[in-house]
Amino acid sequence: MADADNPFKPSLAAALSKLDPEDSQQIMEYFKTHVLMMREKALLQASVREEKKLLVENAKLKKDIAQLKLQLQEKQRRRTAKALFSPAPPPTASPAPKVPVTHLSSSSSSVPPAAGAAAASSSSLDQRERASRRRRGERKARPGSDSLSLGAEPRVDVSRLDIRIGRIISIRRHPLSQTLFVQEVDVGEPAPRTVVSKLGMSPDLEKLRGDLAVLLCNVKPCKVRGVVSQARLLCCSAPDTQIELLAPPSGSAPGDRVTFLSYPGEPDKELQAKERVWERLLPDLQVDVRGVANYKGCSFEVKGKGLCRAPSLTCCPIT
Repeated sequence: MADADNPFKPSLAAALSKLDPEDSQQIMEYFKTHVLMMREKALLQASVREEKKLLVENAKLKKDIAQLKLQLQEKQRRRTAKALFSPAPPPTASPAPKVPVTHLSSSSSSVPPAAGAAAASSSSLDQRERASRRRRGERKARPGSDSLSLGAEPRVDVSRLDIRIGRIISIRRHPLSQTLFVQEVDVGEPAPRTVVSKLGMSPDLEKLRGDLAVLLCNVKPCKVRGVVSQARLLCCSAPDTQIELLAPPSGSAPGDRVTFLSYPGEPDKELQAKERVWERLLPDLQVDVRGVANYKGCSFEVKGKGLCRAPSLTCCPIT
């Protein structure tokens, strides 16, 4: 009878014994060893798959924790700003003692002159004290108003920029300038945006028509030589070199958002000119040695599609 741990049927062992009586035992041992190795391999593969699954879940949890941390910090900043901005409550004056009605209804001749003078003096003192308290209350309220103007400074990083992919539908020279060009760009909205930009002295207009580009979309619309510009084309350039438009990754579509892994915040609806956000971020927008556009080393990325790059330039600023 075959051993209970033998993974093979007794008929196989008997057949091997008949075919090769001398080596049948070694062949059976080889089969057993091979089966055990296959089982161990299957268990190892299952553990590797489980480990990969755990790593993915761990990365997702880390991302969720980072987002919750940012939300908590934002709420703490708002609470701090609210505490700073709320004016101090005005001091409450102590109520004046009520005069009995019987005294008011009595004749003035029944009040002694000394008592009348004392009452008048007390009334004037109360008025002066109330006026003084009002003045003190106004002085206490002023630091609150000053703190409103000095409130906590909002964050200034690249997450405040609404950078999207757009397709150049048409391009023409500006009617009032030889160095400016007017483009109609589809950024995934119902209507294309008009963009006025400086692309050098002699760009190939036909080549640019239909190309994808990277645009800053939450700038305040402004007139440039009589034409309203509603966005900004992001370019890169080097000294004595033709200006190049940043190129989105292959597979991008108009309206795709450019994000930054280390700066997950939401963009402003519209950048305020007085905050000068774009001007303050501009020195840190660069094309690195690999030709990849980045902010402080964090790449311009279209999720699931790739990185934004310069066509041929490296180590140059983004404008």
